[in-house]
Amino acid sequence: MTQVHQGTALITGASSGMGAIYADRLARRGYDLILVARNRDRLATVADRITNETQRSVQTVGADLNDRSALATIEAKLRQDSGITLLVNNAGVGTHTPLLESDVDAMTRMIDLNVTALTRLTYAAVPGFVARGKGAVINISSIVAIAPEILNGVYGGSKAFVLAFSQSLHHELADKGVQVQAVLPGATATDFWRAGGLPLEHLPKEIVMSAEDMVDAALTGFDRRELVTIPSLHAGEEWAAYEAARRTMSGHLSSSVPAPRYLSDELSQA
Repeated sequence: MTQVHQGTALITGASSGMGAIYADRLARRGYDLILVARNRDRLATVADRITNETQRSVQTVGADLNDRSALATIEAKLRQDSGITLLVNNAGVGTHTPLLESDVDAMTRMIDLNVTALTRLTYAAVPGFVARGKGAVINISSIVAIAPEILNGVYGGSKAFVLAFSQSLHHELADKGVQVQAVLPGATATDFWRAGGLPLEHLPKEIVMSAEDMVDAALTGFDRRELVTIPSLHAGEEWAAYEAARRTMSGHLSSSVPAPRYLSDELSQA
């Protein structure tokens, strides 16, 4: 069956893992693609396969998003190409190495990719989406956004930024025709673990989801217009309770006087 054309999806980190699967699934949904990654050879392989199997238009851009010149090229593409209807901010890097054993320059590069590049690409895409009254942003965060003790704290902090940024974007853009989704994968069977120094086979099998299942579940959440999708969380009511508590507390976070528990004993007894 012929798919209705959905516009063009620009996907970062698209040469392997979740990015390559997003590319495959979105092409089958009727999107043309712009695939961005550092590894040009793997990117070309992904693009050729998708083109042959789906007959969708697939452009590739070899770019290291830690390079400001390369990043600026992708930003310009997002600003200028009115056919782009979906941005998938998938590129990222992480590590399990404890904070005090981590190289600070490597941590800075992580922030540059996970936070700065994602932010700049979103800023480049969203004004056009708003002007056209249609568009979507999918930001790949992580469960460490809400459980930072699990892995390296800079990685957790960077993914907490992605979650908070996505929530704020949704708050500002929901009535402007722009959909925002933050995806929080748990342990997923990708090169992430090898690159971070922890072989996948060292993880308990019962906590590791296939990348295909993760992306398919995330896209189901996208279809349901979820703001936050956590594919591995079976007890969805736990997230609902967590979010409800956060929203309740948010109305009590600013006051002209300190809470009574922070007053000195003399003042509290007066």
